[in-house]
Amino acid sequence: MDSTLKFQLRLTVAPELADVLRADASGAGHQELQRILHRHDASVKCQYDAFADYVSEAERVGIQQYPLYQWTRDTIENPQKKAKYLRSFTVYVKGEQIYEKHTADAMETELLKLVNEHGIQGVSKFDTDPANNPQPRQS
Repeated sequence: MDSTLKFQLRLTVAPELADVLRADASGAGHQELQRILHRHDASVKCQYDAFADYVSEAERVGIQQYPLYQWTRDTIENPQKKAKYLRSFTVYVKGEQIYEKHTADAMETELLKLVNEHGIQGVSKFDTDPANNPQPRQS
């Protein structure tokens, strides 16, 4: 495996827990999740909120500098996709949304133990390998 790859974890949660996590990124509404996040100097951010922030920034700065602007805007304006992304949370470690494999692996192991406990429905791990992720079209 390419040692330059970075990783990201995402949680899928029940709507009730999503509301709690959106209000407090430390995970305080779920004690065991909060312990894991604290142990790894981590927090969570709702993907819908991250998308909305991206759109707002693009509109403020100039959309030509934001290759995913239209896709992101369309996504947050679509009620079905909005519902999906309101339940999806990115795990940030030390303020970063991508991090080393050993960090992702350790957290993933701990977080997987919480699935189906108090609203945590899934844990996914993604890498930065372009072959595994769609890339924005170049204009």
